[in-house]
Amino acid sequence: MRPVHPGEVLREEFMEPLGLTAGKIAKACGVPRTRIERVASEQTEMTADTALRLAKALGTTAQFWLNLQTTHNLARAHQSVDLSAVQVLHHAAE
Repeated sequence: MRPVHPGEVLREEFMEPLGLTAGKIAKACGVPRTRIERVASEQTEMTADTALRLAKALGTTAQFWLNLQTTHNLARAHQSVDLSAVQVLHHAAE
């Protein structure tokens, strides 16, 4: 599966179905419109500050937004990071 950016979820699950604009969300959150636009267009990552504000404004949790971002970051890293040279320092007890 492709990594899903929290901006995609913001757009497709909240903005489009609820008829919300970046400006309206930004005003409710007390942040610049460009911050919401950049997240929604997947140009920037979801920060803890933005997650807290979106959670209150949209009735979600901050953890929801941050989990989306972390999952996206890990998926992208798995696609691009070569771990073949990493040495295992500790094995689980058998």
